[in-house]
Amino acid sequence: MASKIEVKDLLEAGVHFGHLTRKWNPNMAPYIYMERNGIHVINLYKTVAKLEEANEALKKIASSGRKILFVATKKQAKDIVADKVSKVNMPYITERWPGGMLTNFVTIRKAVKKMAAIDRMKKDGTFNTLSKKERLQVDRLRAKLDKNLGSIADMTRLPGALFIVDTMREHIAVKEAQKLNIPIFAMVDTNSDPRDVDFAVPSNDDAGKSIEIIMESVTQAVAEGLEERKSEKTGGKDKEEAKAAKTEEAPKKEEKKVEAAPKAAEEKPAKKAEAAPKKEEKAAEEKPAKKEAKAKPDDLTKIEGIGPKAAEALAANGVGTFAELADADAEKVKEILTEASSTLAHLDPTSWPKQAKMAADGKWDELKEWQDNVKGGVE
Repeated sequence: MASKIEVKDLLEAGVHFGHLTRKWNPNMAPYIYMERNGIHVINLYKTVAKLEEANEALKKIASSGRKILFVATKKQAKDIVADKVSKVNMPYITERWPGGMLTNFVTIRKAVKKMAAIDRMKKDGTFNTLSKKERLQVDRLRAKLDKNLGSIADMTRLPGALFIVDTMREHIAVKEAQKLNIPIFAMVDTNSDPRDVDFAVPSNDDAGKSIEIIMESVTQAVAEGLEERKSEKTGGKDKEEAKAAKTEEAPKKEEKKVEAAPKAAEEKPAKKAEAAPKKEEKAAEEKPAKKEAKAKPDDLTKIEGIGPKAAEALAANGVGTFAELADADAEKVKEILTEASSTLAHLDPTSWPKQAKMAADGKWDELKEWQDNVKGGVE
C-alpha cells in the first residue's frame, strides 16, 4: 500500500506555488488559497484530495491491464518522468509530441515497426550488405525513431488514459485525447483550465521537486494496480487447479455414496422417506432465489471510450455489468452521461453496447481485435 502523501511534504516541495496573478485562469479559483506578492498560492488540502482521487482511478486502470501514457516534454520534467515511469513499465513521451500520436495511431505504429525492421536487418546480416552511405542513413533514421518513439515501442494499442504535466504546453495531446474519449489526468497550474481534463491535480507544474513528488505518488498507485492484476492472475490459476482436483475427487465420492446407499435405505424409517420429497421441493425453491441474487458489477473501463467517471455514472443508474450495458440503448446511455456531468456529455456511446456484448460473452480476443482497429471506441 502506497504511503499517504502529506500536506507538509507538498509544502516542502513547493507544490503550492502558482503563477503570477495576471496570468491566472478564473476556472482555477476553487483551488487557489490566497494571493501573496502578486503570486497565487494553491490550496494543498485540495491538491491532496484530488491526487488521492486520481491515484485511485489510475490504480483501477492499471489493474485492468490498460496502458497509461505519460506526457512531459518540458525540460525540467523530462528526466524525472522518464525515470519514474520506466520503473512501472509504462509508455511515455518526453521529446516532441508527434502530431496524430493518438488520432493517427496506425501510422505511428508503422514507424515503430520500421524501427523493429531495422533491428532485424542488423541481426540477420542484411544490414552489412548495404553500402556505407545507406548504412549511415539507416543508422540515423533508427536513432531518430528511437529518440521520439522508443519509449512507446511496446504500446500496441491506444492507451487507457493519459497523464500530462502542463496541459498548456501539451495542448495538442489534450485535444487528441478528448477527441478519442481517452481519460486525461494532469498536473494543472493556476494558468491552466481544469475543465479540459477528467482528473485535475492542482499543483506547480514548473518546479522539478514538485513534479517529482507528484510523479512518485502517481507511479506508486500504478505499481499497486499492476501488482493487483498479477495477484488476480495467480489466484485464477490456483482456482483452476482446485477445480481440477475437485473434479478428480468427485467420482470417488460418488462411488462411496453408491456403496453406502443400500445400508442407509435399510436403516431409514418410513417417516424420513416421506419427508425427503418435501426437502427436495424446498431446495428446488431456494435455488432459483439464489440465482436471482444481484450480479456483481463488472469493470466497464475495459470498454474502449469508458473512463472511471463514466463507469461510475453508469453504475449509479443501474448499468453496472457488461450484460446490462449490452442490453442498454445508446441514446439512453448518452442521456445518463449528459445528466451525470457536463464533462461526460461529449462521449459517444454508440459502440459501447456492441463491445459490452462481446465482453459479456467472454469474447476477449475478438473485443481486443475490434478495439485495435478503431479510434477511441468510435467506428
